[in-house]
Amino acid sequence: MNPFSLNGQVALVTGANTGIGQAIAVAMAQAGAEVIAAGRRDCDETLALMGSGRAMRLDFADPMAARDVFAAERIDILVNNAGIIRREDAAEFSEADWDDVIDVNLKALFFTCQAFARAALPRGRGKIVNIASLLSFQGGIRVPSYTASKHGVAGLTKLMANEWAARGLNVNAIAPGYIETNNTQALRADPDRSKAILDRIPAGRWGKPEDIAQTAVFLAAPASDYINGAVLNVDGGWLAR
Repeated sequence: MNPFSLNGQVALVTGANTGIGQAIAVAMAQAGAEVIAAGRRDCDETLALMGSGRAMRLDFADPMAARDVFAAERIDILVNNAGIIRREDAAEFSEADWDDVIDVNLKALFFTCQAFARAALPRGRGKIVNIASLLSFQGGIRVPSYTASKHGVAGLTKLMANEWAARGLNVNAIAPGYIETNNTQALRADPDRSKAILDRIPAGRWGKPEDIAQTAVFLAAPASDYINGAVLNVDGGWLAR
C-alpha cells in the first residue's frame, strides 16, 4: 500500500470554494480520496478542478452547522479550513467582530471535530487536519479575535490528540505562512510590505496554496499515523528567522 495514498477514503474539506481550502480539496482528490467540498458559497470551480467529488453547503456563522453531517455517512478525513478575519485596533474592537470570528474559527471547529469524533471513534480510525496560523504563535496587530481563535485552534488540536490518539484518531494542524491567496493580494501588491515579508522568509518566496495542500494530504495519509497533536509550520522558515 502506498503510505501517501488516500484511495478509498472520504474527505470533507471546509472553506473549499477558494484559496487554501480549494487547493486542499483538489490535492486530496488527486491522492485518491472522494472529496466533499464544503463552503458557505458555491464550490463549482473546486468541483471542476477536482474533476469529481461533490459539494456541501456549510455556513459556520452557525457553529453547529455540521452537527448532523457525520452521522449521515462515513467520512474518514476532516479538514477544518473555514475561517474569517476582522481587523481593528484592540482599543476599538467590537463585541460583534469578536463573537463572529470566535464562532467561525474556534467554536465551529471544536463542535465539528466533536461531531466527527463521535462517528469515527467507534470505527477506531480517522484523521483531523485543522488549519491554524502563524498567529497561533505570534500576537499580530489589529486582529485580536483572529489571534485568540488561532491560539485556541493550536490548543484544541493538542487536547483532542491527547484524548483520541489511543483510540485511533489523529488530530494535527497546519500553520500556514504567507501564502499567495486573495487574502494577501494587498500585501503582495505593496512593494515595501512585500519586500519586508520576503526578507524574513528564508525560502525567499511567498508560499503557494499547493504547499499547504500537499502537507494536508500527508497528515491525512497513513504516512502520518504516528503524528499526533502537531502544529506543523509551513511558512518557508518564517518562524525560524
